[in-house]
Amino acid sequence: MKANFFSPGRLVAAAVAVGLGVAVPLAGQSAPAADTDTVVHVLNRLGYGPRPGDVDRVSQIGVAAYIEQQLHPERLPDTTLAQRLTAFPTIGLSTREIARDYYGPAEAIRRAEQRAEGRAGQPATPPTPATMTGDTMMMGQPGQPGRPAREQASPELQAARQKEQQILQDLMQARLVRAITSEHQLEETLVDFWFNHFNVFAGKGQVRVYLTEYEREAIRPHVLGNFRDMLGAVAESPAMLFYLDNFQNVDPKSAQKQADGQQERLEQARARPAIAGGRGRGMAAGRTQTEQQQEQQEQRLMQARNRGLNENYARELMELHTIGVDAGYTQADVVAVARAFTGWTIDRPRDGGTFQFNAQMHDNDAKVVMGTKITGGGKKDGEAVLDLLANHPSTATFIATKLARRFVSDEPPASVVDRAAKVFLSSKGDLREVTRAIVTSPEFFSAEARRAKVKTPLEFVASAVRASGANVTVVQPLVQALRDQGMPLYGAQPPTGWGDTAEDWVNTGALLKRLNFAIELAGGRFRGVRINVRQLAPDTSEATRDALVSKLVALPISSITRDTLSKAESPQHLIALTLGSPEFQKR
Repeated sequence: MKANFFSPGRLVAAAVAVGLGVAVPLAGQSAPAADTDTVVHVLNRLGYGPRPGDVDRVSQIGVAAYIEQQLHPERLPDTTLAQRLTAFPTIGLSTREIARDYYGPAEAIRRAEQRAEGRAGQPATPPTPATMTGDTMMMGQPGQPGRPAREQASPELQAARQKEQQILQDLMQARLVRAITSEHQLEETLVDFWFNHFNVFAGKGQVRVYLTEYEREAIRPHVLGNFRDMLGAVAESPAMLFYLDNFQNVDPKSAQKQADGQQERLEQARARPAIAGGRGRGMAAGRTQTEQQQEQQEQRLMQARNRGLNENYARELMELHTIGVDAGYTQADVVAVARAFTGWTIDRPRDGGTFQFNAQMHDNDAKVVMGTKITGGGKKDGEAVLDLLANHPSTATFIATKLARRFVSDEPPASVVDRAAKVFLSSKGDLREVTRAIVTSPEFFSAEARRAKVKTPLEFVASAVRASGANVTVVQPLVQALRDQGMPLYGAQPPTGWGDTAEDWVNTGALLKRLNFAIELAGGRFRGVRINVRQLAPDTSEATRDALVSKLVALPISSITRDTLSKAESPQHLIALTLGSPEFQKR
């Protein structure tokens, strides 16, 4: 429906798909000056594309100086971004404050209402798996998908829910504002890369409570720091501990001992006579206090029986975070790593608690991981595993390959991967130097690397807003646009995160959605997002088309695209077609 904003819409979508699927000839043989081409390439790869004036600015200071500047963001003031981020006050809060002031009140009201339903003989509806709904991600709520329509939230619960939703809304909007506004473009690109590498899903239980601190403390400070430091921060983050279930990872012997204790206490309780007529406040009708206590003990016993070794984090630590699936480790290694991380848990996980090492849950017996014996015992076992994996040659190759895939091409040359892996090992995981080795390499600047990457939806939306010079006063419509294009922020469910190759994002439906976004952006249909159409495209003449391509794409376009632009029916239409062109989809 939206594509009918202009008559040749479906033809254009098909042209976009063709343009992204195969190499297209350039119109004419003339190419822009090499320095301009290089500047645009660097701006597109290190960050979210050029804004008006960026190409001239970087040309003046030189590409080498710009790259060095981006590798040291601490030296570059970012006052405009700092001012914009004040609109999202929750991004600076601690997890304890978030749990206490935002999620806690809503949870307390929910529990109170559930208890009231129990007294009335109407048992509360249990929560359902996380769903994506409205302006945010949340657990299934009354009146939302995933909860029965008959259950309506009280006004108090609705108000509490609105407040708790602010946490994720602030986080998503701040991420987009950073991508669009920040002078630290490489840093923002790397935050996106490393969060995706160590992905957690906001829709899984308590992860949403810990998400703000996870990105701020475990990811952001380390993207140009040391890999082992980031690996350790992630391993101890309650967000990761909850997401991959390691907070429930217990030595089976310890779990059995706890279960035996629970069993003994339950049998003792059953042997005691019931307290006749005992009624506790809020107790369901017809149940004695003793019966309630026994039921709670039975539940604790069942939980204790079900606890034991959990391999989820151990497996992903090896396969996705460090050495990679092809490194030659075995199932025995996974089990040994899981044993090393028993007792790495969360203090009061339902209340926004912090990392805790619980010695009673830990397996202190010796472990062997990939031929290395670990005998330290206690928390040192997990630390030894992190040291081993962080310094492993397979980790160096795995990380170098992923970074080269992000900055060079979907199938990066072995030469740049090998070079970056050597820097990783020689620098002991210095990510600034590894990144430098890639973004200053001959492979990065090669002709084959130019326009070799397809933008993800985040890169497309941010680059379109930046290139068009749009004034953004309301960010939420752009957050929704990312969801519409299949990339909700913090919404990747699997540990693998979002894909970073063309095949992950190129299909006719996805490209049509991008074109619809361009139409809405150019047409001023996003609340709080405005483009100066008259300044960008005063008319649809050939001269205007050429000037617009120079401003938005900054590189030559194909004859197919040039022909498509000639069919523009209005200045807004011309801007939309340019932003929706195959050349703009690439970086």
